Amino acid sequence: MRLRANATGSRQRAQRVGSPITSRSGVQAALDILAWAIALATACLARYDFVVASVVPAGLAVMTALAAVGQAGAGWFSGLYRGRRRFGSFDEVAVLAPATAFVTVLLFIADLTPGRPRLVPLGATLGGGIGAFVLMGGVRYAWRLRLDRLLRPRGDGATRLLVFGAGEGGAQVVTSMLRDPAAPYLPVALLDDHPAKRHLRISGIPVVGTRHSMAKAARDHQATALLVAVPSAGADLVGELTDLANQAALAVKVLPPVSELLDARVGVGDIRSLTEADLLGRHEIDTDVEAIAGYLAGRRVLVTGAGGSIGSELCRQIYRFAPAELIKVDRDENALHGVQLSIEGRALLDSPDMVLLDIRDRRRLEQVFAEHRPEVVFHAAALKHLPLLERHPAEAVRTNVLATLDLLEIAARWGVDRFVNVSTDKAADPVSVLGWSKRIAERLTTHVAARASGTFLSVRFGNVLGSRGSMLTTFRAQFAAGGPITVTDPEVTRYFMTVEEAVQLVIQAGAIGRDGEALVLDMGSPVRIAAVAERLAAQADRPVEVVYTGLRPGEKLHEVLLGPGELDVRPVHPLISHVEVPPCDPELARRLDPTAPANAVVTELRRLAAVLPDQIAAVPEGGR
Repeated sequence: MRLRANATGSRQRAQRVGSPITSRSGVQAALDILAWAIALATACLARYDFVVASVVPAGLAVMTALAAVGQAGAGWFSGLYRGRRRFGSFDEVAVLAPATAFVTVLLFIADLTPGRPRLVPLGATLGGGIGAFVLMGGVRYAWRLRLDRLLRPRGDGATRLLVFGAGEGGAQVVTSMLRDPAAPYLPVALLDDHPAKRHLRISGIPVVGTRHSMAKAARDHQATALLVAVPSAGADLVGELTDLANQAALAVKVLPPVSELLDARVGVGDIRSLTEADLLGRHEIDTDVEAIAGYLAGRRVLVTGAGGSIGSELCRQIYRFAPAELIKVDRDENALHGVQLSIEGRALLDSPDMVLLDIRDRRRLEQVFAEHRPEVVFHAAALKHLPLLERHPAEAVRTNVLATLDLLEIAARWGVDRFVNVSTDKAADPVSVLGWSKRIAERLTTHVAARASGTFLSVRFGNVLGSRGSMLTTFRAQFAAGGPITVTDPEVTRYFMTVEEAVQLVIQAGAIGRDGEALVLDMGSPVRIAAVAERLAAQADRPVEVVYTGLRPGEKLHEVLLGPGELDVRPVHPLISHVEVPPCDPELARRLDPTAPANAVVTELRRLAAVLPDQIAAVPEGGR
């Protein structure tokens, strides 16, 4: 919508700047007739070696008049003089050519009328048609060039921009900027690594070098910003260009990926500042919409944790598939208000599908299932902050283990057709309270799957960009406050995915997953956190320090998506691995005592999460 608004504004400004265009039909027809008169006269003179006395004025006048009538008629019926095409555009020239050919044929026929001398030489008729077409096209080109120059930004107050990428995206955005007098950006030079584009010019803007010429190009053209005009740019390319731009003291702007555009075209309104998603990479996701619609459309769907980062995006994406009812469950009333507002455009909180509920309350869960009879359940409610759960392991037991077990048993008893437990990469080879509790939840899901009539499975993925309390959200807040930006370790790496991408794959996994599996989402390559922090700090107008605080208890230096013995098998979707998860007896989970001392709770969590006998034996009786 942003792009279309920009295009509409440009058209309105074009009409104001070039007001003759609004009433151009008569002027245009007159110019075309004049072109025919000049072309025919010149062709006749050329045929007679410019001996004026040899030209028959009466014959030339008749042919000129006939050409005028023919051009006016052909122009009217083809739409040339009815404003159907932009003046001087390729579309108009494509219509002008056959119209000119028609008039030329008409003149030939008139000149070959038997019983009288020829009005002009036949060669002059053909030459006149070619000359008229060239003159009419030239007038249009000159008019269009004048209009484009009137529309160009004056540069006063506009950001002088280097544009990386001379492909289709770069050409579209450069053209868009140069046709908007009020554009906030003025392209001054292009950069592209392709050798074939070394001498290319787009709307007069030259390609002056490759990415390695950035600093010199910035100095030569007084540029203050770089636009990465490659909508499909990956993290490696964006990261390298950002580093080069920082060295050249250039602010970095980007175009969104093609999937975020209203259509495949880009314009001034699509230019935005660099985000974490740009630095960390984008995943092209091939979603089987028919499979998803098959298990969501017309079904009663319940989402726990509906107000959270994952839950709210789940609700927004599920809503697109027209479920019969979308029951949104959360204990945070403000979060429910926000998710209803984002989906329905209102937030009265007065509909029965908005359920204020703590999933620890088994009795209320039973009531909700009895009232709504959900057929599909997405369980996104959880406690997820690792350092807090290290200090308060009992809360992980109550929410991530026991409440999940209650929900699984209730869902199985009410005959839920499909249950998707949202897990985390911390559950793969876990070393923290969060990881152990989520691993136990995966194993409980597998146990219930073997006994329930429906399909029960887990979906595991890593860090989500923009989620509440996420590391990158913290970085942004620290950056805005002037620093320092805190990183645990210079070598720490994490997997990242945008919330939209993660949820898309969660829903896809729900369509293809089999009983008891944990489906592991491909998060791309792990990202070194310090590199992201350093690039973020480099964007500041003043120095921002990056401080290393050391790994906290329960944190890994490098996360993994698959645990010991888990194989990366992708039988259905190229971005989803299917992993077998051993079951866990719910009676063992019920024996977890949240009121016990913290170290005892931790010991029991580790024992229950462990799979291999040697892992269990390695856990000391007294705690960690």
